[in-house]
Amino acid sequence: MVRLKPSPRLEAAESLKTKIDMSQASQTPSQSETKLLSGLFQLLEPHLATLDRFLLEQVNSFEEEIRGYVEYCMDTGGKRIRPSLIFFSGWQGEGVVDQKLVKLAAVIETIHLATLVHDDIMDEADIRRNRPTVAKKDGNATAVLLGDALFSHAVYLATQFPTAEVSEKVAIAMRNVCTGEILQTMQRGDPDIDLATYQRVIDLKTAELFSVACFLGARLAERDQSYVEAAGNFGRHLGIAYQIYDDLTDLVGSEEKIGKTLGTDIATGKATLPIILLRDGLPQEEAALLRATLSGESETDVSIWQAKLIELGVIDAVQEAIFSEIRLAREGIASFVGSKDADLLYTISELLWNQVEALQSDRARS
Repeated sequence: MVRLKPSPRLEAAESLKTKIDMSQASQTPSQSETKLLSGLFQLLEPHLATLDRFLLEQVNSFEEEIRGYVEYCMDTGGKRIRPSLIFFSGWQGEGVVDQKLVKLAAVIETIHLATLVHDDIMDEADIRRNRPTVAKKDGNATAVLLGDALFSHAVYLATQFPTAEVSEKVAIAMRNVCTGEILQTMQRGDPDIDLATYQRVIDLKTAELFSVACFLGARLAERDQSYVEAAGNFGRHLGIAYQIYDDLTDLVGSEEKIGKTLGTDIATGKATLPIILLRDGLPQEEAALLRATLSGESETDVSIWQAKLIELGVIDAVQEAIFSEIRLAREGIASFVGSKDADLLYTISELLWNQVEALQSDRARS
């Protein structure tokens, strides 16, 4: 995660973009984000509507006794980022909904939903998508087993593709996601985690699924191997950027906007990039207090550390790390920009870029 300057190749590719109006640079982040969201929603509306129907249909595949729990998870309130990456990676044309991509999106989204159910247990989170988590509502035991049931159904759906590659990639991704979560759980309460360890965890637990979504979306659309691999690489870097952004909003976001409990990372001893940079930038005495907080030896007061993040410029450093990963993602598809699917992937990265800039604007106004 080093600060990168856009390469000449990337700058040339960016000039070829046809979907994004570069005059947005003069708009406020909120205006840019609204414009991008509107355009993406219009393009994806038939795809996501079909996906939502398919996901709700899956409820009946579960035993009658647990369908209510499954339906609670399969709601349509999520961002659907990973399905969007699938549809864009294998774009078939406006209004053209490929059922293979819909089923793949259901597989990846179901895995994601399962991880959220389990994450909320480990984070002791009460709110997810502006409503009680399964763990809060029904207890940890139910949440654990419900997450397992969702994982199992995702595997079942993956076996229905004619090529074994889908099942293989999905199974490996699930294993890596779980490995990342295990590593993170083992390291909770360790106040001395380094950047390399953090990067390893987020590559496994988040970037892996982003990468597989893009790779298999392009593969099922029968794209050239070079594009399939480039799309997978794009997804990996975008996934890293997204996880860093998510970790940052846990400390500087708004529960109303983010839709989940904030401050859980420090409270549960999870050392994320902003926390690691803060720890390493604090004077010795304050760093010792943060370490004690992460290890559970002292009471958590998130507001203290939120103020320190601003005071030491940590937020700016974290935002630049996000931008660096987005640049790397864009560089991976630079030679394909000008084709519709690559342009749409670029648009997704532009949306995340604008969300990061919006955090900067919110801080400037506060």
